[in-house]
Amino acid sequence: MGLTLSHWLYGSSSGKPSSSSSSSSSSSSFLPMATPPSSRLLLMLHSALADTKDRRSCWSPAHCSPHFRRSGCGQEVTRAPAQQSSDGVRGERGERRGLHLWEVLWSPKHRGSHAVVGISTSCCPLQASGYTALVGGDSESWGWELTSNQLWHQGQVLGVYPRGRRQEGCCPKGPWLVEPRSHTHPCGKTGLEDQGPAPALTIPERVLLVLDADAGTLGYIVDGCFLGVAFCGLPKGAELFPAVSSVRGGAVIRLRYLNGANRDAPNLMALCGLSIRQSMGNQRGDQTARLPLPPPLQHYLLPSL
Repeated sequence: MGLTLSHWLYGSSSGKPSSSSSSSSSSSSFLPMATPPSSRLLLMLHSALADTKDRRSCWSPAHCSPHFRRSGCGQEVTRAPAQQSSDGVRGERGERRGLHLWEVLWSPKHRGSHAVVGISTSCCPLQASGYTALVGGDSESWGWELTSNQLWHQGQVLGVYPRGRRQEGCCPKGPWLVEPRSHTHPCGKTGLEDQGPAPALTIPERVLLVLDADAGTLGYIVDGCFLGVAFCGLPKGAELFPAVSSVRGGAVIRLRYLNGANRDAPNLMALCGLSIRQSMGNQRGDQTARLPLPPPLQHYLLPSL
């Protein structure tokens, strides 16, 4: 059965996967900066989405700056015009363990400066005078400023993200930030010191937060590309919430909880199914009935809705 399936998947392209198996991220400008995701994360990305009524998809009505207006469904907030104010909001529910994925929708046209997406504990302040990166402005929050691509924690810029890029005045060091993997010298330099400041990338509307509460890490997915771990050393066992902060009047920010998984290793059946679906690609994803497999296995491989 395995040989027959392999011939069906690869036979039409001389032993190579069909071009249709390439994902939508293959043409993304973020692809050169992408990091291979773990098998747990891959399975989550190819699994059925959580119910839209899940309370983890809602912004908190209590933990919210007074300058944010919350929609009736709770999944959207709008910042009211306010001068010299930085305003934040947290999700209604946080997580203490497991791997979790949230979607944040925030139009680049409505971000302005200090548009931060990240994670916080329940102790992070949600309003401050002046214009600042509120999420990432203290020891209780970690944030990615989308306009400048800077990573913030404890009120400091720790570096730029995706890693491997550099901006003038940013030092990608510290226990909360994963160092760039390449060009590490014995003296401790990263090999990026001689490079000039990198221009900021334009981050699209949709950003996914990847929180591994067991490992204490936070990363992001943009344009279908996992950009790697941005922060490590997040407190294990603490309740961690998705959080955003903004200084832009009229900013509209939506939240949705997509999926979650415990720390158990994926089972072999799930991994095999993922491999077959990836080999089939998007354009052949509706052809499971043609696979040389028993009907129950064909049904198992149907795309998740």
